[in-house]
Amino acid sequence: MNDLNTRIEEAAADTQKMEELIIRYEPFILNCASSVTHKYITKSDDEWSIALLAFSQAVHHYHAEKGSFLSFSSLVIRRRLTDYLRSETRRKSEILAEPALFYSGVSDHSFALQKEIINKTKESEQSELKLEIETVNESFSSYGFCFFDLAACSPKAEKTKKSCAKAVCYVLKNEFLLHHLQESKLLPIKIIEKNINVPRKILERHRKYIIAAIEILSGEYPGLADYMRFIREELNK
Repeated sequence: MNDLNTRIEEAAADTQKMEELIIRYEPFILNCASSVTHKYITKSDDEWSIALLAFSQAVHHYHAEKGSFLSFSSLVIRRRLTDYLRSETRRKSEILAEPALFYSGVSDHSFALQKEIINKTKESEQSELKLEIETVNESFSSYGFCFFDLAACSPKAEKTKKSCAKAVCYVLKNEFLLHHLQESKLLPIKIIEKNINVPRKILERHRKYIIAAIEILSGEYPGLADYMRFIREELNK
């Protein structure tokens, strides 16, 4: 094992070693970020944070069979930044907020209500709801997805909604699991499946939605939380 591989292995297991490795390779990380974005990146830019997280992930997932660590980490950084840039492009070119994604009402006026909310968000550039979505989207990015990804993984069937709500509430009521999720960025699927009897298939298919709901209901997002009444009702049982 060469010297760099040794440092990587140590960094993956020791926070202090990780910090030392990051400091040593800051120029490399910044250079990778600049190469992907085609602009000069500093440590005050959002792209630095994305690249830094990607470098850390590369350290934890690297093994010698993957070839050169620098090539591997460069690839991970490129992928994460490309995803970020794409989400930013969509965010700027589309209506930023679609709170209807979270709306679970079944009344006849639900569509009209959703349309009204979207229009209000579009009309008001300083909308509190828009600001909430911008903020929570930063949190979502640390899990590898963005607000617009939720359209594809939001539950539609009533039974599935209830299963997702149970999973969200189980994590919210267990401080250890909530902390584990926010630290590791991984949904504890096995533990949830075992303790509340929600099928693994549902947890995996709607993972992003469940994580998003947990982040919203555990944070300061009153506007978005209001569109998750069915989960809050389950939480209060």
